[in-house]
Amino acid sequence: MSVNDIVKNKPYLAWYVKNPEVLSEQSVLEHVLNYGDWEDVQLFIKIKGQKETAELFKKSLANKRTNYLPAIKNYFIRYFNFL
Repeated sequence: MSVNDIVKNKPYLAWYVKNPEVLSEQSVLEHVLNYGDWEDVQLFIKIKGQKETAELFKKSLANKRTNYLPAIKNYFIRYFNFL
């Protein structure tokens, strides 16, 4: 199973994306964190591992533009211990 399967099985996570199967792992993580439930987050972590998920999150925060909702960004910064 890949992280893209999460979006494939739950198309409402990326409802506005024409081909959600081709999203990058960073984009899938963003959609899961913003619009998924806790089970989706845990499934992503189970597939990629906590360390790699944390690295993807940290890498996405370094981008000039992110689409994380402020509360989500704040929570997962603390969750992944990036303070």
